Amino acid sequence: MRRMQGSDYAHLLSPGRIGAMALRNRIAMTPMGTNQERDDGFLGERILGYYEARAKGGAGLIIAGVAAITWPDGACNPYQAALSDDRFLPDWEEFARRCHRHGAKAAAQLQHAGKVAQEDVKAGRPMWTPSEPTPGNRSDMFADLTPTEMAQATSAYRAPGAKASYHVMDEADIAWVVARFADAAARAQAAGLDGIELHAGHGYMLQAFLSAKSNRRDDRWGGSLENRARLMTEVIKSVRERVGHEMAVWCRIDGEEIGVTGGITLDDAVEAAVLAEAAGADAVHVSAYADPTSGPAFTEAPLPHEPARYLPFAAAVKKRLSIPVIAVGRIDPEVGNAAIAQGRCDFVAMGRRLLADPELPNQLAAATPEKARPCIYSYQCVGNAFLRIRSQCTINPQMGEEFRGVPAGTNAPRRVAVIGAGPAGLEASRILAERGHTVVLHEAAAELGGRLRVSAALDPQVEELVRWYEARVREAGVIVRTGHNVVPEDISSTADHFVVATGAVRRGQCPGAETAVPAEAIADLLLESAPGRVAVVGSDVIGVKAAEALALAGHDVVLIESGGFAPQMGLPRRWRAADALARCGAERVAVTAVESIERDGVTVTIGDDPRRLDVERVVWASGLTPGSSLADALRAAGKSVTTLGDAASVGYLHAAISDAAAFASEL
Repeated sequence: MRRMQGSDYAHLLSPGRIGAMALRNRIAMTPMGTNQERDDGFLGERILGYYEARAKGGAGLIIAGVAAITWPDGACNPYQAALSDDRFLPDWEEFARRCHRHGAKAAAQLQHAGKVAQEDVKAGRPMWTPSEPTPGNRSDMFADLTPTEMAQATSAYRAPGAKASYHVMDEADIAWVVARFADAAARAQAAGLDGIELHAGHGYMLQAFLSAKSNRRDDRWGGSLENRARLMTEVIKSVRERVGHEMAVWCRIDGEEIGVTGGITLDDAVEAAVLAEAAGADAVHVSAYADPTSGPAFTEAPLPHEPARYLPFAAAVKKRLSIPVIAVGRIDPEVGNAAIAQGRCDFVAMGRRLLADPELPNQLAAATPEKARPCIYSYQCVGNAFLRIRSQCTINPQMGEEFRGVPAGTNAPRRVAVIGAGPAGLEASRILAERGHTVVLHEAAAELGGRLRVSAALDPQVEELVRWYEARVREAGVIVRTGHNVVPEDISSTADHFVVATGAVRRGQCPGAETAVPAEAIADLLLESAPGRVAVVGSDVIGVKAAEALALAGHDVVLIESGGFAPQMGLPRRWRAADALARCGAERVAVTAVESIERDGVTVTIGDDPRRLDVERVVWASGLTPGSSLADALRAAGKSVTTLGDAASVGYLHAAISDAAAFASEL
């Protein structure tokens, strides 16, 4: 890939203005619900550190997500910050200070969750809506959850006193809510924030009024688009009256309710944006929404899997407005820079890219974008939010832990031999070398990456991560030795400490397993074989990704499941995989046991009944067990040894990287 220069991002990095708010560049951190806040409405040190890292990383604007205006009423997350009372102001003052000390501007996104306020359900309060909700589609979001995940996802509905009910808002309710938005904005201004975003998207209260799907009123708050937008415009006017023009005020809207019959269309969004500008908004932030009962739809909106999915929406809105437009939705820096240059938007909001690496804006400015850790779009960040627990990033273990600080350099440098260059070995080597240890990384294969190479063959984003690790370990000064199997006698005197990160080994667990194509060779199978009927034995991450890739390539796939459907995958990614298999006509068979594998079939037990599956090829993606033999031998020789990643316990990518980072930060 061509090395980009700072000038290649000249438009994205140029100063900009939203109302009275002058910004150093056109990169905003999009507001996200991450459950990193405290459970009492206060921000807390964890989320403050998280925001400060992104301000320090060079973003021009930090927008704090979903600040509840009537907390705890109308809140959607168990850990959600509030701007509903003056007692919360000290935390917001600290948020503003931390953004400003690094040259970023600070804003809060004001929200009332309305018809999706799970904290109201949990407390037995009715959820506020414009109209009584109509029965929706049967949800597919629970089909592939583990029992633990199911308990987490439904915890609000199982709490003592929980009750799912609705309250249709009357004139007094609407006036009260408008006043609460204005009160919260005034608090944000008093705390020293520079801007306010009013959340009028993603199913929350203002969006529920905007959408004809959820707003079926026949009074002045429903019917025509102008009436449906009235709550949003009244809130804008009320906020503007309270904060004046010294504070930037804008709204976030949905460019479309994708796939929702009777929902918001792009024409609706454009006209709503025009009304927002007339009401006094300084900008419009254009996102999208989709069917909230569908897991696969969630990666259509509000979290697009398709790059730059919503950019056409922003461009359509931009044509009608004289105020700035903020685009969002998996927009890479090159695409965002071009969009600004072409006049399709004025600012670009980034979310997942800044979770993976807060320093991305600084790296763009330094003309070293390749140094920013790439997002692999595995969706664990938002998947955890569905489970009502703290968000995590699969590949950035510091996300949500920034308040603990970066690993300090060592005062006692050691010679460390790391054996195995999979994700755990790479992450440990990188951090150990950066802290001042002398690190030699040994890898049996000719290339670095280990089991990451298997995923990379199926997923281009993972290939980017492999390249990033290759460059970073060498940049850190790690001595890399590839292409040889390590035995204890070779290295027993070369280091003070040994890290064994050789990963898991795949063992056959039934007769004939050795005749199957190992999952590690799935790329060869995709390249070499004509479409045919293929059985994939095993439904962990690799098994499901292999089945998905084969199905999309035209093979007739039977996925033989045991132990659940890729429980290691973030939920939205899991939903996408299940949807892809269903659309391709793949068969999923949950089995009690795999009895044998033959040249032209697989014999399984389902319940107590045997069944033979006739296929042309079999892919073996089961039987992963920790590879501990080298560690055992080194310990037997009296060496100081740490075992990491799947060599210690099969936990896949997030666990491997997190465990390695924790160890390497402390040695």
